[in-house]
Amino acid sequence: MANSCFTACFLNINKRKIMEFRVLELFSGIGGMHYAFKYAQLPGEVVAALDVNTVANAVYAHNFGSTNVKTRNIQSLSEKEVSKLHANMLLMSPPCQPHTRQGLQRDVDDKRSCALSHLCSLIPQCETLEYVLMENVKGFEGSQARKQFIEALEKASYHWREFILTPTQFNVPNTRHRYYCIARKSKDFDFEAGKIWEHMPGAKADSTQHSTCKISTIVEPNVPAETLVPDDVLTKRVLVMDIIHPSQSRSMCFTKGYTHYTEGTGSAFTPLSEAESHSIFESVKEIDMDPKNTNCEAAQHRRLELLREVKLRYFTPKEVARLMSFPEDFEFPAETTNRQRYRLLGNSINVRVVGELLKLLTSL
Repeated sequence: MANSCFTACFLNINKRKIMEFRVLELFSGIGGMHYAFKYAQLPGEVVAALDVNTVANAVYAHNFGSTNVKTRNIQSLSEKEVSKLHANMLLMSPPCQPHTRQGLQRDVDDKRSCALSHLCSLIPQCETLEYVLMENVKGFEGSQARKQFIEALEKASYHWREFILTPTQFNVPNTRHRYYCIARKSKDFDFEAGKIWEHMPGAKADSTQHSTCKISTIVEPNVPAETLVPDDVLTKRVLVMDIIHPSQSRSMCFTKGYTHYTEGTGSAFTPLSEAESHSIFESVKEIDMDPKNTNCEAAQHRRLELLREVKLRYFTPKEVARLMSFPEDFEFPAETTNRQRYRLLGNSINVRVVGELLKLLTSL
């Protein structure tokens, strides 16, 4: 069971508008935005959730029921449909691939940007939409797509604010810097416009890590042997892996390539202390520094045995879900493979960060 610091800290909502929110969730994935809406304890319901990914939609339906989730190309969404739903809140996390550092950064020229471009033309037409929250990868803030999006908000007379935030600012031991924009029509926000906020209004800019939960709080007690890092990866790639110990309060951003690629896709876990693993790696370094050991079978065998003692393993999908602040009752259907689970989580959002932004968006 995850530590209580991963249980949603539902705050007093006296200042929140008394209204029923009817949420349209686009690029809905596995339901991160839906969980964030529940986290924020807002009155209302998700009236429709749309995504083209059938595997993600199956996970969504498994957790929320199949009534409102639909496999749809968002470019086919019309103002008439939005009005018919009486949707007054739009939550979305459009594809980030056109803007990622690892990608080609083709921005609006990437066909995966077409859905967002369509929404930019649709938003000014949808008079019922009072609230908008959008999440994307860090880097989106400098894109042409962001310019289009802000222009659409301006045209529809929204008040809007932008953020670059990471879960470590919310007591979650995971680094995942993301761009967020919140917008509403009813009343302007009571904090400064014209800048990208790198912390929540009222919080200190450097208020990260000071009270962040330790990784030990999200670790499952018994994990299957297949989570162990394979010998070939240990032998060739261990030195580029980000290794996390139980007492640490951090982890890398988990991407859809986790476990499939070694470097830059997420952290690995060892149950050993930092001192214990450091001692083992010093012994490995001694072997590596002796040229005679390069082609010595006995030395390489000893090296592998030492690395096995670290008991290095991948974080399980359940643990990654906890690091992304999904609640304990979230689960994948049995037929979803681990590869699919990691990909879906890597494409999702941090529930707590979005939940706190929803509170800010809807506060008076």
